[in-house]
Amino acid sequence: MQEKTKQLVIATVGFFWAFLLWFSTAAFSTSISSEFTLTTGGLALLASSALWLAPPGRVIAGWAADRFGAHNVFAVILGYSGLMSIASAFAVSYDVLFVERLIVASAGISFVVGIQHVSQWFDEHEIGTAEGIYAGTGNAGAGVGALVLPRLYGTHFSEAFLHLGLVALVIAVVYKWRGEPARNRATAETARENSNLKSTLYVWTRYAAIALLLAYAMSFGLEIAMNSWLPTYYATGFQDAIASLGFSSVAAIQTAAGTFAAVQSFNASLWRPFSGYMSDLWQRKGWTPYPFLSTGQGYAPRIHWLFTALCLIIVMMCALTAAGLLGVLPLSVVILAGFGICVSFGTGGVFAIVPVMFRERPGVAAGFIGGVSTAGGIVYPLVYGWVPNIHTGYVLVAAVLFVPFALFFTWVMRSDRGLSEHGIGSRERWLGSDRDAAAVPGGDD
Repeated sequence: MQEKTKQLVIATVGFFWAFLLWFSTAAFSTSISSEFTLTTGGLALLASSALWLAPPGRVIAGWAADRFGAHNVFAVILGYSGLMSIASAFAVSYDVLFVERLIVASAGISFVVGIQHVSQWFDEHEIGTAEGIYAGTGNAGAGVGALVLPRLYGTHFSEAFLHLGLVALVIAVVYKWRGEPARNRATAETARENSNLKSTLYVWTRYAAIALLLAYAMSFGLEIAMNSWLPTYYATGFQDAIASLGFSSVAAIQTAAGTFAAVQSFNASLWRPFSGYMSDLWQRKGWTPYPFLSTGQGYAPRIHWLFTALCLIIVMMCALTAAGLLGVLPLSVVILAGFGICVSFGTGGVFAIVPVMFRERPGVAAGFIGGVSTAGGIVYPLVYGWVPNIHTGYVLVAAVLFVPFALFFTWVMRSDRGLSEHGIGSRERWLGSDRDAAAVPGGDD
């Protein structure tokens, strides 16, 4: 096995288990609600809490990956989240359980660490596919959790939390032992040198970085919101339809709702490598079909592919609301399957661009874009639980948030100006004019 393939496998396994830890609480939402008598609003709060630590945590984790090496940072994340998952198995009150599961959910910050890790091993022409395999397979952890955990453990969520934590500790040891930070020492050293405050602020003030952040909020921020919310949505919004199928007990309803929810998660995960491949393909073919987007940037075809995904996501959000208002469960699940595919196009499309656009600062850029964007996963479930009709939250989010996000993306990506000039302040203001004076075509300067 080639070394780069081995590193991809290590990163993928680590992220898969981190994702499984992250959303294992959602898989038992019905059981937890029954155990502690939670309201619908309480369930929405619990679902939202899985994302609270992700925005700041991913920003810090991305910087740390550049600074200390991805293999070290990933092992630490798996280690503490695994220990806290074990502790949550013995929680004696809901307040204690809530806090402990909040910390376990921070396992999701490992995503940007793996993005940095993979980007340091693969070449530009294959980066979309490699990142897609890493993220897509890893994201499948949420679907596995929703589909498998209730069947394995029933309503015994404490046992599940214990076993998940123990395995996380084993993977942490393997990651530290066999992981390597970069293909060559110079690449790792460049990332380390660029992990300073000025380089960080330079990335944060590029309009393209902000546009990609919003695109990821529309895709991955939405995906994780749905991972947390969908079991509750189907158990509540289609209660009668599920009961008519013969599911009546708490455990049965939880299993059925989790199965429907897994449709989105699995498609969003399994199709993500395809999205990365499509971004690579559009790049090789030079496809730029939209006249209002840039055609002069070296990575312009990847931008056009991502814009296609953003439009499809908006359409599918409206379709989900329509199916819910009609009250047709099979139609809702079919649309959800297509929705998951469209979301994967967005998530894969974003991180097929980030390592190319910010190749000297991959961790910092991934932390900013992949971190702040997860705030969407906090906001969306609160909107879903707040609206009077549980089905209308999707179209409301699409109209009020996603359309403006897409318009901002269009405004930013229409320009052929480079990153160095298209942002708040010039490159020289943030980086000086010595080592970073020359622009790198397709890179982050």
